[in-house]
Amino acid sequence: VQLVESGGGLVQAGGSLRLSCAASGSTFTINVMGWYRQAPGKQRELVADITRGEGETNYADSVKGRFTISRDNAKNTIYLQMNSLKPEDTAVYYCNAVITRYYSDHVSKNDYWGQGTQVTVSS
Repeated sequence: VQLVESGGGLVQAGGSLRLSCAASGSTFTINVMGWYRQAPGKQRELVADITRGEGETNYADSVKGRFTISRDNAKNTIYLQMNSLKPEDTAVYYCNAVITRYYSDHVSKNDYWGQGTQVTVSS
């Protein structure tokens, strides 16, 4: 599975950006896709994710009400609409895909990552 992000950039506080992540390869095996971010000197953290089947979403508390994750399964693409951006949202945003395979005696889980896209919010 290969993931390619786009849509990052520089925006003023209060502005909006939309990130896209296109998956290719064995996309039919993907269970969950999401966005993580990593600011300088901080650990990578989950921003939001969405299940491929039911479209169930999950958000970090810090972005609830401001960010919206969505998917287009036909295009194997997820999006992150980011509104009311704050300087603390500045980070490299990474797309993630999770493939979970169930066997008779164990479960195999693999994570795939995009190259990351920089989001910078100026005050």
